[in-house]
Amino acid sequence: MPVPSPTPRSAVADAYARVTEVLPGLTVTELTLDDQAPKGGGWVAATELAEGGPGLEGFLAWDDAQVRRDHGRPGRPDVIASFGLHRYAWPACLLITAPWFLHRRVPRFPVTHVSYDRTQGPMSFAVRPGPFACLPDDPAATLPGARVVPDEEALRAELRAAVAEHMKPVLAGFGPRMRRRDRALWGMVTDEIVEGLWYVAELLGESEQRRAERELELLLPGSTKPYVGSAAFRLLTGPNGEPLPTRDRASCCMFYTLEPEDTCVTCPRTCDAERIAKLTAAAAS
Repeated sequence: MPVPSPTPRSAVADAYARVTEVLPGLTVTELTLDDQAPKGGGWVAATELAEGGPGLEGFLAWDDAQVRRDHGRPGRPDVIASFGLHRYAWPACLLITAPWFLHRRVPRFPVTHVSYDRTQGPMSFAVRPGPFACLPDDPAATLPGARVVPDEEALRAELRAAVAEHMKPVLAGFGPRMRRRDRALWGMVTDEIVEGLWYVAELLGESEQRRAERELELLLPGSTKPYVGSAAFRLLTGPNGEPLPTRDRASCCMFYTLEPEDTCVTCPRTCDAERIAKLTAAAAS
């Protein structure tokens, strides 16, 4: 079923348009109450991922095929499930974090309101907007569905709750296949929140990237369950004294099981000397 053409309808539509502007590989279409959620092709409802049945099987078949094609061998089932969760949670968290970062608005998206397709080119979401939280001075505070909260910390609490509301049932679907306990699963969600927004903020410009680091440190100071750890940003020093921003992930993506010598620059397995080498090479290129 084709997805209706994107039309700004909600308090968060402008945020999604801005994300797509700098990251064309991610699109978000908002559905009206009368629109049917897309089905068929590569579309999967978030409820199907949460159920852990045939919908999740089909979703993970894409990751299995990709690993076999790119690495010439199959990945362990738990690794495939970890890849699949990462490739869903990274953009899914942006549905909530991007409007907060850009406009101080926090939408609620239970799994019943989200569908996803990553098979046709861009990562594509179809979402059914609902209530959202905002600050008292926000012009959107008078819109239907607005819930006004008193200050920035209350809005951060709304964001943490909104991500947890969406991700908790999704983790229930993926978790048994990943062979990870709750702490490891929520560590992964913590990383997706931080690294997704950090990446988009970098595309928006260096000043926005630095602002994102400050905002994420306040959002995830390390004591906000169910999340694990803090935003964990820190600076390394390059060979010429240049600052090299990095962070310490709370989880491992398991890519090392396929390519042991090619670890992520923020991976807990990557030592600082290797991080400096990777970051310096990336800056030079």
